Amino acid sequence: MKSADQDRPPVFTTEFEPHHGQAVPVAHDVQRVTVNNPGPFTFHGTNTYIVGRKSVCVIDPGPEDNAHFAALMTALEGREVTHIAVSHTHRDHSPLARRLKEKTGAILVAEGPHRPSRPLFEGEVNPFAESSDTDFVPDLALGNGERIAGDGWSLTAIHTPGHTANHAAFALDGTGILFSADHVMAWATSIVAPPDGAMGDYMASLERLLEREDRLYLPGHGGPVTEPQSFIRGLRTHRRMRARAVLERIGKGDRKIPDMVRAIYAGTDPRLHGAAALSVLAHIEDLVEKGLVATDGPPRLTGVFRPA
Repeated sequence: MKSADQDRPPVFTTEFEPHHGQAVPVAHDVQRVTVNNPGPFTFHGTNTYIVGRKSVCVIDPGPEDNAHFAALMTALEGREVTHIAVSHTHRDHSPLARRLKEKTGAILVAEGPHRPSRPLFEGEVNPFAESSDTDFVPDLALGNGERIAGDGWSLTAIHTPGHTANHAAFALDGTGILFSADHVMAWATSIVAPPDGAMGDYMASLERLLEREDRLYLPGHGGPVTEPQSFIRGLRTHRRMRARAVLERIGKGDRKIPDMVRAIYAGTDPRLHGAAALSVLAHIEDLVEKGLVATDGPPRLTGVFRPA
C-alpha cells in the first residue's frame, strides 16, 4: 500500500532568511553561516555549517570570499577545527576549504576529487567546467558509510551522486539530521547536467536516502527540509513526470532538445532554458540507456532523437 503523497510533486518553499555573515543556530551544536553569493542557482547563497562545540567540523566552506572567510573565523574563534567536509566540488561549495585548512590545519574530507559522471564525447564541451573546482583534493576520501568524528559528534558519509559524480551527504550520527547539500533542497530541484551529473545516478541516490529514517535535512542552499521522506518521494515523482514529458514530446514528433524545452518549460524564465536543456539531456541519456529513446551515436545537446 503506497503512501497518500507518493505520487504528488514536491511542495517547494522559498521562505528563508539568510542572515549573511552571521552564525545562526539551526540545531543542537550546529550553526549555519550563509555566503552572500545569491543567484539563480544558489538561491540566497551557499550554506556553510559548523558542527560541534569545542572541536568542530566545517561543512562546505563555500567560494573564495573574504567577507565569508572573516565571518567563519569570527564564528570559530576559541574553537578547534579538526575536519573540513566538502559535499561536492562546485565552486560555490569547496574553494574556501583550502584557505581554511591553511589557517586551521584541519583535515579535508570528501568523497573524492572532481570528475565528470561520464567521459566527454568527441567534440563535447562541459558547460559546467568553469563551475568545477578541479584543484580540490581531499586529505581523506570517505567511502559510503565511513565516518569521521570529533569531540561529541560524528558524521557518516552517504554517497549521493547525480548532481555531481562526487556528491556526498553527511549524516550527523544519533540525531536524525542529514546535511543534504545540493542533492535535496527545499526551495528547488537539484541541477542534473551531463557530463557533470547523471540522472540515473541521481534517481538511485534518492532511493538510497529513502531507505534511511532521517528527520531533518539541512541543505546547501535555502532552509531545512522538515519532512524528508515525503519530500523525496515528491522529487522522485517530479523527475518521473519530466521523463514522461520528454517521452511524450518525442512521441509527438519533437526531435531536438530546444523544441522539447520550449514545450515542457513553457512557463519558465527563458534565461533558464539553457539549464533546462541540460536537464532534458540528462533524462534522454537515462531513457536511451533504458532502451526507450534512440539516437545516432551518443546522446548530445545537438542530437536528433526518436522513439526506440
